[in-house]
Amino acid sequence: MAKMDLMKGTLDMLVLETLRHRPMHGYAVARSIKKATDDAFQIEEGALYPALHRLEQRGWVEAEWGASENNRRARFYQVTPAGRKALRTQAATWRRYVGAVAKVLDPSLGEIS
Repeated sequence: MAKMDLMKGTLDMLVLETLRHRPMHGYAVARSIKKATDDAFQIEEGALYPALHRLEQRGWVEAEWGASENNRRARFYQVTPAGRKALRTQAATWRRYVGAVAKVLDPSLGEIS
């Protein structure tokens, strides 16, 4: 799949969803998103780390130092209960948004049988 630009406001949601499964360091988060999207979203460090810090400031993720797979010192991030709540809210909003756009692109989706 071709590389795509993220829509504004989606990076935080993607990061929270990725971290929902297990704590990860930043590089692993970026790699996981890239893999899950068949390389469509390639998150650059210049966007990822400010997002992680923003999520940490909001209390949606917390971080602690640990060793990465290659034994390097790295910060591991995990979602907090407040982050899980924010993710549920954002995901529900996103699903409504996608559904509405889909109905415009394919009006038959809005028809009642």
